[in-house]
Amino acid sequence: MKKVVFILTVFFAMISCKTETKETKKIEEVKAIKTPIVTIGEFNSKAGDYIDNEIQIRGIVDHVCKHGGKKILMVTDEGDVHIVSKERFNENLKGSEIILTGIVLEKRIDEATCLKMEEDNIKNHSEGKSSKEQFNSKKEHIQKYRDEMKANNANYISNYSLQYVSHTKAE
Repeated sequence: MKKVVFILTVFFAMISCKTETKETKKIEEVKAIKTPIVTIGEFNSKAGDYIDNEIQIRGIVDHVCKHGGKKILMVTDEGDVHIVSKERFNENLKGSEIILTGIVLEKRIDEATCLKMEEDNIKNHSEGKSSKEQFNSKKEHIQKYRDEMKANNANYISNYSLQYVSHTKAE
């Protein structure tokens, strides 16, 4: 009986060691995966490769949205990126250089989207919610989308942004 208990004890010890080794290897593999760093200047050209995945960008917080505080604009000399969050951003971030981790989001603009934007623009203007200048500006903006789709022989345009995950101050 003692031999059976001893053999079972050794057997279970061996199994638990193997499990621990497999789990340790998995943890090490996850740590080895590094979040890709994309410059703000190359964001629009590379974002399509990272849709629904995390990336990091580095830049200066140029704007914190005053209407809800859940959007910021990060900039460098090479371009800008819009970041959205479920929580409010601290307004003190404005002017800070940060490294931000976020998930790449894609919003597609197609002809149906343009038609809806036109409809909303006409409605808002007819209800007095926008001035003639705002109406015309929006109309020009919608036409630019159409012109870009035509120039690229594409059915849609991709607008990319980031869903905020975390940030640190840049050193």
